[in-house]
This record gives sequence, C-alpha cells and structure tokens, in this order.
Amino acid sequence: MSGCIILTVLIASAINASAQKAVVDSVFSKHGLDQFILDPANFRLPVDHAFDLKESTITAGTTKVIEAKFDPSHPPKDQWTVVSVDGKSPSLYESNTFRNTKAKQAVDKPDDKTYKIESESADKLVISYKLEAKSIPRETDFLKDCRVYMAIDLKTKHLSQLQLLNEKPVKVGPLQAKKFELVTKYTYNETTKRYLPASDNLILDAEFLKKAVTTQIKTEYSNYIKK
Repeated sequence: MSGCIILTVLIASAINASAQKAVVDSVFSKHGLDQFILDPANFRLPVDHAFDLKESTITAGTTKVIEAKFDPSHPPKDQWTVVSVDGKSPSLYESNTFRNTKAKQAVDKPDDKTYKIESESADKLVISYKLEAKSIPRETDFLKDCRVYMAIDLKTKHLSQLQLLNEKPVKVGPLQAKKFELVTKYTYNETTKRYLPASDNLILDAEFLKKAVTTQIKTEYSNYIKK
C-alpha cells in the first residue's frame, strides 16, 4: 500500500512539473523566443573566452578593488591572474584566495516544477524559478530559500538580466542575512551566438555579532576574446 502511495506522489509531482514548464513554453512560443534562454549553461562565465574582470567590494565605507584576467589557453591553475589589489601587486595569499573562489562551480540547475510567469508586457517578460535543492552544495545551502528572476527583452528576443533574490532571511556563512540579491546583466554576441556577462551586483544586508553589516560587490567584465 505504501509503495502505491509513493508511486502516486511521484507521478503527481512529475505531472505538476510538466504543467509548470508547459506554461513557460507556451509563453515562449507566443513571443517567438528561443528555448536556449532557459538553459543556464548559456549564461555562465565562458570558459572559451579570455576576459578582464574588475571587482569592487564595499563594506563599512571601505572599498577593496581587485583587477584580474582570465585566459583559458593557460593550464587550469594559471587561468586566473590577479593583476592588482587596490592598485598594488597582489600577495600570494590574495592571488590564491581569489583563484580558489573563482574555481567553485556556480549552482544554476532550475527545478522545473517551480517555474512561474511573474509579469508580461509588450516589452518585457519576467519568469522565475527556484534552484533544484539536491544540486545545491551544503556550503551554499541558503540558495534553497532564493528564487531566480529572468528578465527577457521582447523587442530584441534576448535575456537582459538574471536576479537571484532570497525569499526569507538566510544564513550566508557566519552571517544572518535579511537580504541577499545578485543581479547579473548580459550582452548577446551575435558572432558567437552566446550571452556574455557584462556586470554583477551583489548586495548583502546581514547581521554579525548583533551588528548590521551591508556588503556590496560590483563586478565588471570586459575585453572578451574567443580562444
């Protein structure tokens, strides 16, 4: 009997997921949008392009600026080069810390049963989804309580930005955050037929040792060269 119940639940879940995805597919068809927009692989930092990065971290009125370069033609451990930290040559610790952070894979697998049409106008379509819980590593468990919002320009038929936003307070490392928001803006390269990140803007409003802490990390990407 319990086996039948489990099977029924699994079938119902699969039907619900298909229904949610079907609504999005229908809207895409109506607007003549390419389904590849729904594939997160198209929005990751390209591993076949060299590019420059400028990352500015602002906390408690102080700013730390890191300038770096990525080149996929180098051996894996040398693909990221930190050019400077606050205008000075980086220490070995700073370089290694930056490289280790960038080496971590982004979690971006959508959960099909969570798709929603958030808004639809003549110029813009916004859909949202949550990330598949089982694909989220333990160290970023807070992502289970976030939702991704995808904004699509209906005039160009291209994605303009992705927004990751928490739905309730989340624990990010040692911080209890009431707001975790990451907005990535994109450009579309007609030659390579792929999206390239133009900028990231991360805002974290949190509390540490009962003190309010706001951190903003602005990242700019430039000088993309296909390798």
